[in-house]
Amino acid sequence: MDLQTLTYLVVGVTFAIYIGIAIWARAGSTQEFYVAGGGVSPLANGMATAADWMSAASFISMAGLISFMGYDGSVYLMGWTGGYVLLALCLAPYLRKFGKFTVPDFIGDRYYSQTARTVAVVCAILISFTYVAGQMRGVGVVFSRFLEVDITTGVIIGMAVVFFYAVLGGMKGITYTQVAQYCVLIFAYMVPAVFISILITGHVFPQTGLGATLLDGSGMHLLDKLDGLSAELGFAAYTEGTKSTADIFAITAALMVGTAGLPHVIVRFFTVPRVKDARISAGWALIFISILYTTAPAIGAFARYNMIDTINGPDAQGTLLTEAPTWIKNWEKTGLIKHEDKNGDGRMFYSGDERNEMTIDRDIMVLANPEIAQLPDWVIALVAAGGIAAALSTAAGLLLVISTSISHDLLKRNLMPNITDKQELLAARGAAAVAIVIAGYLGINPPGFVAEVVAFAFGLAAASFFPAIILGIFYKKMNKEGAIAGMLAGIIFTVGYILYFKGIFITPFAENKPENWLFGISPEGIGTVGMVVNFVVAYAVSKFTKEVPQDVQDIVEQIRFPKGAGEAQAH
Repeated sequence: MDLQTLTYLVVGVTFAIYIGIAIWARAGSTQEFYVAGGGVSPLANGMATAADWMSAASFISMAGLISFMGYDGSVYLMGWTGGYVLLALCLAPYLRKFGKFTVPDFIGDRYYSQTARTVAVVCAILISFTYVAGQMRGVGVVFSRFLEVDITTGVIIGMAVVFFYAVLGGMKGITYTQVAQYCVLIFAYMVPAVFISILITGHVFPQTGLGATLLDGSGMHLLDKLDGLSAELGFAAYTEGTKSTADIFAITAALMVGTAGLPHVIVRFFTVPRVKDARISAGWALIFISILYTTAPAIGAFARYNMIDTINGPDAQGTLLTEAPTWIKNWEKTGLIKHEDKNGDGRMFYSGDERNEMTIDRDIMVLANPEIAQLPDWVIALVAAGGIAAALSTAAGLLLVISTSISHDLLKRNLMPNITDKQELLAARGAAAVAIVIAGYLGINPPGFVAEVVAFAFGLAAASFFPAIILGIFYKKMNKEGAIAGMLAGIIFTVGYILYFKGIFITPFAENKPENWLFGISPEGIGTVGMVVNFVVAYAVSKFTKEVPQDVQDIVEQIRFPKGAGEAQAH
C-alpha cells in the first residue's frame, strides 16, 4: 500500500471515530453544550485537557522551533509548561469554586459590571481567533503534504470536520473527542521519537537519547555534534542562545501567565462534578502533557541532525549529493521547502550564511522527521493523523469559547436576558459556525509560524485576562473601574505593538529587529509588558474610584476558603 493511500486510511479512520463520538455525545442542553453537563471523570477530563492544551503549536511547531533555534526555542517549552502549572494550582480551583464557567462570566460577576463583561467578551474573542489561526494553519500544513492537496483545501476539510463535532456536540462532544485525539496524538508523537532515538543513539527513551553518544562511531555526543555542525555552517551554537536575557524572560513570562488567562483551558475545570475533581484532573493533565513536552527537545535535535546530514552530507558511496533526497522532493510540492542553486554546481547546501541555498519552513520538521529518518510509511501516516488531531482538538475548544462568549456572555447575560435555553443553544451553534468560517480564513492567510501566532494569543491573554483574574481572586479591593481600565490598557498596548512590528503599519521604524523593540522585547514577549501596564493602570484607577461593595468583597473572601469546596457545584 502506497503512502498516500495509507495516510487516507489512517486519517479517515480517526475522523470516523471523532464524528462517531460527536454523534454519540450530542449536546441536548446548554449545560451539556458549555460544560458537558459537569459529569466528566477526572481521568478523562485530564486527557481532554491535555489534548485541548497541546495544540498544533505543541505537536507541529514547538519541536520545529527548537530544531532551528536550539537553546532559544526552549522559551516555548518553559513558558507553556510552567504556565499550565500556574493555572492548575493557583487559578483553576478558585474559578471552579466561584462557579462561573467562562472568563467573561467571572469578570462580569466579580466586578459587578456589564461593561467589564463586554470588555472581557471582546478580549476572549480576539485571543481565541488569534490562537485558532495557528491551529487552522497547522491543519493546512498537514493536509498539503500528506493528502497532496493545497493548503486552502486542507483548511476547508479541517473546517468541515470541526464544524461537525463542535457545533453538534458542544463541550460534551468535544470532551470525549479530545480523549480520543489525545491517544492518537501522543502515540503519533512518541513512536517516531523512539524509533529515531534508537537509530541515532541506541537509546529507547528519546529524553535520554538527547544527551547520549551517537552511533556513527565518532564518539561524540549528539548536542556536541550539533554545536560543531552549527558553527561550521554559520549558525549560532545549538546549545547557546542569541536572544537577550530580557527577551527570553519576557517571552517565557508571557507564555506562562498567558496560559493562566486562556479561556478555553479554564472552562475544562467546570466539566467535572467537584472542585476536588478539578484538582485531580489538573494533575492527570500535567502528567499527560509532560510526556510530549519532555520529548520535544529530543525530536528537535534529532530532526536537525538528520536534516543537515541528508542535505549536506555525502551519500552511501561517499560522494556529495547531486540530487535532492526524497523527503525534500515530497515537501517541495507544498511550497514549504525551496531550493535555489546559487553557485550552479547542481548540489544543495544548507547553511546560516550567504552560502545557504535552502528555504525551509519550521513548521514541517516534526511532520517530515519520519521521512528524513526513512521510517516505515505507516509511521509517516500516523504522524499525519497526530498532527491533525492536535490542531483540531484545540481548534474545537477555542471555537466553543467564541460561541459561548457570544451566546452566553453577550446575549444571555447582557443583551437578551430573557431568551430560552433552546434559543441560547441555537445561538451558540450559530456563533460556532460563523467562527469556523473566520478561523478558516485566518488559517489560509496566517500572520506567521504556528507557534509564533499562538505566542501572540498568549501575550494577549497575559495582557488582558491574567491581571483581572489574579486581582479578582486575591485582591478583594480591586473594583470594576480599575479592572476595566487595566484590561483596556493592556490589550490595546499589546495589540498595537504586535501589529506595528508585524508589518501592518508601513513606517521606517516598524522593521521587526531587536534594535527597534521596546526594551529589546520581541512581539512574542510583549504581553509581559502589557500585563505590567494592566496591573499598574488597574491599581492606580482603583485608588481614585469607588470602593468595592461589601457583598462582593465577602464573595471574594469566601472563594479562597477551602471549607465546603469539595461540595461546590457549578451553576
